[in-house]
Amino acid sequence: MMEYGKVVENALIADYTTYKLSGKINKVVYPESLEKLKSLIKYLKEKNIKFMVIGNGSNLIFINNYDGVLIKLDKFNKIEINDNKVLVGAGYSLIKLAMKTAREGLSGLEFASGIPGTIGGAIYMNAGAYNSSMSDVVESVLILDDNLEVKKLSLKDMDFSYRNSILKKSNYICLGATLKLEKGNEEEILELIKDRKKRRLRTQPLEYPSAGSVFRNPDGDFAGRLIEEAGLKGININGAEVSTKHANFIINKGRASGKDVKELIIKVQKIIKEKYNVELIIEQEFVE
Repeated sequence: MMEYGKVVENALIADYTTYKLSGKINKVVYPESLEKLKSLIKYLKEKNIKFMVIGNGSNLIFINNYDGVLIKLDKFNKIEINDNKVLVGAGYSLIKLAMKTAREGLSGLEFASGIPGTIGGAIYMNAGAYNSSMSDVVESVLILDDNLEVKKLSLKDMDFSYRNSILKKSNYICLGATLKLEKGNEEEILELIKDRKKRRLRTQPLEYPSAGSVFRNPDGDFAGRLIEEAGLKGININGAEVSTKHANFIINKGRASGKDVKELIIKVQKIIKEKYNVELIIEQEFVE
């Protein structure tokens, strides 16, 4: 597979997910170009080899060793800023982009300054925070469809909803996007980002590996409040623990596996259902 780009064999799941979970990945490939990405996918399909495209793994829980190929689009990282429009590749860091556009005096990505994903991953799951999300800034998305053809999808075509998009309901691969931001004041934008960073450090267990919020907030309530009220802060399964700092975070305090994290999530979900008759919806994605 070296002809497609850099290949890492027997890679550690811990190196490709923010949870830093135990386990191994058969192969990770970094395609060097669009043509090599197409050729790689064609080859994998012909050989019936399991594969998936990932960003920074900031929302993924690998349950077991992954016996297929992970495709990383790190080389798809071009960026171009024209006035208030940003053309950016799927492999570009969302945090890096939020900071870069802030320094250009462009407003709209302040919410993303603490989300450790890539543009592709953020668009895939319509990532968001502080009542804003990617759907607020996306103008169009460049995708690779099932026939390995490049197409441009409009905002409407993307079918965005809460933590969801057409990419989750299809086999489309995000290659990049055009974002539309607003002209703003650089100092004010950077100050807002700084304030939110302080708030995150104060309220979230950022000193431990995690994947952010585990559950969606139910209507009119907060998942963290329910979990805390149920006395579940600090419960631990082999190093996977409900954070004592923020109850809607599960952290990896040791050598937790994906199975441990999943078991803990299901346990919390079951207890909240029994105590409050509330069905907590999982925001994170299990990979078998």
